[in-house]
Amino acid sequence: MVGLLADKVAIVTGAGAGIGAAIARAYGAEGARVVVTDINSDAAKEVSSSIDGSIAVTADVTDEKQVLNLVERTVAEFGGLHVVVPNAGIATTKPLVQTSFEEWRKVMSVDLDGVFLTIRHALPEMLKSGGGSIVTISSISSTAGSALIGSYAAAKAAVRNLTETLSAELRFQNIRANALLPGFIDTDLVKTHQPAFEEALGLEAGGFDDLVSAKQTRYGRTEEVAAAAVFFASDQSSWCNGSSLILDGGFKAALL
Repeated sequence: MVGLLADKVAIVTGAGAGIGAAIARAYGAEGARVVVTDINSDAAKEVSSSIDGSIAVTADVTDEKQVLNLVERTVAEFGGLHVVVPNAGIATTKPLVQTSFEEWRKVMSVDLDGVFLTIRHALPEMLKSGGGSIVTISSISSTAGSALIGSYAAAKAAVRNLTETLSAELRFQNIRANALLPGFIDTDLVKTHQPAFEEALGLEAGGFDDLVSAKQTRYGRTEEVAAAAVFFASDQSSWCNGSSLILDGGFKAALL
């Protein structure tokens, strides 16, 4: 059976774990030749080993030379580039007034600058390949004030706007840009920050799980985000451009 992404070459950053790993595996299952990219070399290699025909490339998305090398390696290996998912991201959990400028800049560097650099250097090769799809990973936190994750939310809001700008600039060049806005997903990143949320909100241990259950019934699964990423990368979403798809189990839609 021919997959939805047959003959496509895709770069997924931050693909050593979590949402990025799930997207890379889903793309591979749909026939894409995937470049699994992460700052953690061992993690990238481990994920790549589970995807037929993929390669692993170690890259820090905040370093422009490394991003250039990533794109060059991709084209040298597979002869082109059609899909890019600039997924790499980090977060801090504290009120903005307690966030140092260094912490702020670190989040922005990865979550926003890294997205820009990845797209900026992927685009020329995508154009040479005849076009393609950019799938950004924003967040439900980009749509409203988000206490304790202000730097992360601000970066993700910028990513959403950047996606819309790209859709406008590239619409006549056969390149589409769409954003995914996940809610709370069952990833190590979310679990790592759970104790900080509980402390700041005065919750007992495990109380954050109850809060998530009340707002979105459960944690989302990385595979559910990956399925949406396949849709945006494939021709099934050929009339989607500049879209923001919320994946949050109803969190945003519910008043209580």
